[in-house]
Amino acid sequence: MAHKSREKASRGKESLRDLPSVEKLLQTPQLAKLVAAWSQPLVADYVREVIDSSRKDVSRGKSVPTVEEIVTRVKNELDGYTRHFLNRVINGTGIIIHTNLGRSPLGEEVLSHMSEIACGYSNLEYDLELGKRGKRGTHIYELLNKLIGCEASLAVNNNAAAVFLILSTLAKKREVIVSRGELVQIGGGFRIPEIMKSSGAKLVEVGTTNKTSIEDYKKSVGDKTALLLKVHQSNFQMEGFVESASVKELASLSKETGVPLVVDLGSGVLLNTEEFGFEHEPTPQEIIRSGADVVSFSGDKLLGGPQAGIIVGRKRFVERLTADPLFRTLRLDKLVISGLEKVLVQYLKGEASQNIPIWRMVSTSLEELKARAKAILERVTNPKLRLKIGEGRSSTGGGSLPGATIPSVVIVLDSDSSPDEIASRMRQFKPPLLGRIAEDKFMIDLRTVLQNEDEIVVQQLNAL
Repeated sequence: MAHKSREKASRGKESLRDLPSVEKLLQTPQLAKLVAAWSQPLVADYVREVIDSSRKDVSRGKSVPTVEEIVTRVKNELDGYTRHFLNRVINGTGIIIHTNLGRSPLGEEVLSHMSEIACGYSNLEYDLELGKRGKRGTHIYELLNKLIGCEASLAVNNNAAAVFLILSTLAKKREVIVSRGELVQIGGGFRIPEIMKSSGAKLVEVGTTNKTSIEDYKKSVGDKTALLLKVHQSNFQMEGFVESASVKELASLSKETGVPLVVDLGSGVLLNTEEFGFEHEPTPQEIIRSGADVVSFSGDKLLGGPQAGIIVGRKRFVERLTADPLFRTLRLDKLVISGLEKVLVQYLKGEASQNIPIWRMVSTSLEELKARAKAILERVTNPKLRLKIGEGRSSTGGGSLPGATIPSVVIVLDSDSSPDEIASRMRQFKPPLLGRIAEDKFMIDLRTVLQNEDEIVVQQLNAL
């Protein structure tokens, strides 16, 4: 018995010796390609993991895997890991400003300018005329002043940061009056009361969830009041027995009491939304004309630019924000500045609806979408799919124009697989294609699929 036990142990050791070394595996053509793509340390880590796992399997009596089997496992493991890196995806959901998919895509002209700036040096903080150090972002502030019609402007890295900077600089250890109906939660779980608490400002709630009048504000203004804050309900709607104080009413109270009025607009659209079939959405231009002292909004929502928090308003308040040391920790980098300046110029030139992707999507006619859908179906030859063109509705998303939708055209997929199975398979493609499930069918909404992605959609449907 002892002899057989020693013989079995000997065979086990020999089997473990049959496992290839890490160095040998890294020299295989398949893994050499992965090393070139992802680096030797990263691939080597996954090779060691697979070898360790294989060693345990062999010790339990399983056969020694071949080199090809090990290489395949390493490749699959690495593919699973790198899928968590930022990847391009095709948005067939019909949600135009999709927060989970990076909000607003940028146009080619904007990207070209950003690439030019990124690939070399720039006059980020250098005055070319005077030949000495200059100030960062001054040109985009001038563009904003022209567009909005305000005295001064500023930009930080997102709108939550903009609100935080305003509260911290203008209202630390003092009171800020806000309607209970405007104590909203923005994306990622951030809530206005929590931002206010972190900034050092003291929240004073007035009115009720559904009704707040100008009288509620008047009763709460006192010696400790630093700001009147109005938060635009850009990511939800209230209907029925509701009332809220208008910006004009609050501006009048601000003038009467000397307490500055701050308006957080959230999405910050610069165009007339009624021209695109939506209900009217207040613009920063209107809010400034109505008497607000400071207005903040996002750069990557309805503006259609890179992520930024934009602040516009009266010069004396903006200058205080610029002078606060906190501003330096929130300032924009050269890429965002370069992208934002191109987007603002497109607005000034009246080219926003043609050149800014989200507005181009909104402006695309149903006839054009139907023609694209028909062209896609004509090129799909997959016998396992039953495709048809249907009607749908796209939404703005991104906490902008809540409840607003516009007619769209969808490609409806029908097969022996369930819509959830189809959705899962579409996510495995490179690039992944995300659609939506409605009426127990998987659908691709063409309004949010970029026109230059139609050929990829054809290829993926044929490969499904």
